[in-house]
Amino acid sequence: MTTYPEGQEHGTEAAPSLPSFPAPDPSSRVSGPPAPATAPAYAAPTGSSPWAPPPAPSPPAAAEPTAYEPAQPAAIAAEALFPASAAASTTPEAPAYGVPETLATDAGVDPFVANPPDADAPQPVEEPLAVAPRTRRGGTGRVVAVAVVAGLLAGMVGGVGAYVVAEKRSSLTLTSPGTVLPQSDADLSARPNGSIAAVAAAVLPTVVQIEERNGTDGGTGSGFVLRSDGYILTNNHVVAGAAAGGTLTVTFQDGTTKDAKIVGRDSSYDLAVVKVDATGLTASTLGNSDGVVVGDTAVAIGSPLGLEGTVTSGIISSLNRPVTAGGSGESSYINAIQTDAAINPGNSGGPLVDAKGRVIGVNSAIASLGQTSTGQQAGSIGLGFAIPINQAKRVAEEIISTGKSSHPIIGVSVDLTYAGPGALVKKVNPGGPSDKAGIKAGDIIVKVDGRTVADSTEMVVAIRSHVPGDTITIAVKDDSGTRDVQVTLAADSRTG
Repeated sequence: MTTYPEGQEHGTEAAPSLPSFPAPDPSSRVSGPPAPATAPAYAAPTGSSPWAPPPAPSPPAAAEPTAYEPAQPAAIAAEALFPASAAASTTPEAPAYGVPETLATDAGVDPFVANPPDADAPQPVEEPLAVAPRTRRGGTGRVVAVAVVAGLLAGMVGGVGAYVVAEKRSSLTLTSPGTVLPQSDADLSARPNGSIAAVAAAVLPTVVQIEERNGTDGGTGSGFVLRSDGYILTNNHVVAGAAAGGTLTVTFQDGTTKDAKIVGRDSSYDLAVVKVDATGLTASTLGNSDGVVVGDTAVAIGSPLGLEGTVTSGIISSLNRPVTAGGSGESSYINAIQTDAAINPGNSGGPLVDAKGRVIGVNSAIASLGQTSTGQQAGSIGLGFAIPINQAKRVAEEIISTGKSSHPIIGVSVDLTYAGPGALVKKVNPGGPSDKAGIKAGDIIVKVDGRTVADSTEMVVAIRSHVPGDTITIAVKDDSGTRDVQVTLAADSRTG
């Protein structure tokens, strides 16, 4: 619950007692605009409704001024919510939105009196005093003041109502033995093909939780079964801690746990394959990320914060989003699928599937608003990113076959400090793809296969979306203008 700084001042404790004001001298009353010498706070007369505006005060019989009774909380509330100009009606009216929101709190002014006194002003004619609009000052204080007054009324009415109900129910029988409430049958709600429930039922048996431990350090992530003989795909940052002597434990949806070993990992793509000693596992169905369009249904499954088997849904929000991810000082460049399906720490490595339950991406990263007060990563704000399955499939196949994977390169080094637009070539590797295509140091790469690149990160991501051996068109800018060159991508193989 939000705490408002001025809430205590305006009524979170018991209602404040109001000071008494002397009655006006009847001999001093004159005609003219209302300008009260002292504006008394109205108090509900004994026995009257606290909702009805009180009658105008009568002058005292004695020559000595007498004091009005201090206003009670109910009267304060009525005055604040229902202006005295409505005195002709005795029926309470619902407070309109836009009721004056600020109670005057200037020095020397009672916050429950409409206007400050003016001792030299003429006295008003005998008519009710209206509540003057409050000066608009702070935002929080205004809202709290009105809310507190309304709360006083609500508490009073509720207490009276409860008393009346209790009196009337005192002779009633409160229990009814043998009560059975009506309920629908469990199978009345059909789950059609393509529903989130149907997708979850089909995919959950293929999703696992992965726990990594290395001494006192560790964490949990997600993964999904690629083959029935125990191969599982996940993120590199989920298992990287076990690469230096740690352990991996895989938990399946039925609660079965098995030790796992790393087959191979690729930090550049933030992907890894692990294997458990098992057969007959239910394997995932891989989709085709080239067929994904913005607006498609997206379902994310995994173990956010260690809560295994969690299912969230949304849509595909964007495609080809350049994202850098990873951990432990390693950077991964992802040509990502963006989704608003909730993805949180622990979802990493789990599948992003379509409406038919086919894997279209590997959940890998989220955008967040920073860290919590305890230093933990903040959760989902509807910006999750997944590695396209077509890219992940190629890497996984190479790792399963050889224990490592390859990356497409153009054979240049770029200046990471260049702000753009484009990527500034700092060095060209002799005999490499760019050297053969005529790219020189000092050239600026502005497009890759027709895709505009804003900086070096976008250039790397665009190139990594291809495979070694592909021939791509690169637009290069120099002092003489912009030209297109054809570059055939080479392979750079590495492990880890």
